[in-house]
Amino acid sequence: MSEQTPPEKKIIVDEDWKARVEAERQQAAQSKGAEPGGATASGDLGDDGPLPPPGLLYLASSMYFQALVCLGLLPHPMTGKPQPSTRRARHAIDTLEILYEKTEGRRTPQESEALDSMLHELRLAYLNAGSPPAEPPKSGD
Repeated sequence: MSEQTPPEKKIIVDEDWKARVEAERQQAAQSKGAEPGGATASGDLGDDGPLPPPGLLYLASSMYFQALVCLGLLPHPMTGKPQPSTRRARHAIDTLEILYEKTEGRRTPQESEALDSMLHELRLAYLNAGSPPAEPPKSGD
C-alpha cells in the first residue's frame, strides 16, 4: 500500500481590505475638512468637546443619571421619551450602593456627601415609582 499524503490546505488572506478601509477613511476625512488618518485640524480625534476629569463623582453621576432614566424621570436618550424599568433602576441603584461601600474610608468629604445625596434621592424616587400616582385634590374639599 502506498501512503498518500493529503493535499495541503491553502489559507487565503485578503489583505486588500485594509487598503480599501484606509482609503475610505482618508476620503471621509477630506470631505469633512480633516487631516488624513482620522485626526481633525485641531488635533483631536473627532471628539465633541472636553471631558470632565475621570473620577469617583463622574462615575457615580453616570450611574445616577442611568437610574433616573430607568425610573422614567429623564427621557431615554435614544427615544426622547420616558421608558421606566424599575428592574433596571434597582440594578443601577444597587451598583451605586456597591460603589459607595467599596470606597468607604477612601472618599473625600465632598464625594461622600454627593454619593449620600444621590443614593437618598434615588431610593425615594424608586419608592415613589412603585406606588400609584397620587390623585390631585378635588376643588371644593
